[in-house]
Amino acid sequence: MTSTDPIADMFSRIRNAAAVNKSVVSLPHSNAKQRVAQILVDNGFLKSLSVKENGFRKTMEITINLEGSNSTITELSRLSTPGRRLYVKTDKIPTVKRGRGIVIISTSRGVMSGEDAKSKHLGGELICQVY
Repeated sequence: MTSTDPIADMFSRIRNAAAVNKSVVSLPHSNAKQRVAQILVDNGFLKSLSVKENGFRKTMEITINLEGSNSTITELSRLSTPGRRLYVKTDKIPTVKRGRGIVIISTSRGVMSGEDAKSKHLGGELICQVY
């Protein structure tokens, strides 16, 4: 079944797996989902990301945490949806939980964290917030 919002579907799979203490999630691959997941890995919210090729299909395998440990993600929420896009300028990029969380932004130079976008003086579409 095809989702109308694949990034929201990825977030739901991660939240559901973390809720039942699963450490690994497998989902269909897309470049946008891979870039968002890589930002979460780079900022320490996920352990690892791997892309596997099964014939003509690619799947992403996301390791949320090590076996037997708790997830580092407390909340993962989608900000901009297909029906309601949220755009911000550089000076309006939100700070999440006094810097303990991050926002992910789609800019004209690609998908990046809010701190990277601020340092490069770029605004864009708010994708999600994580803490």
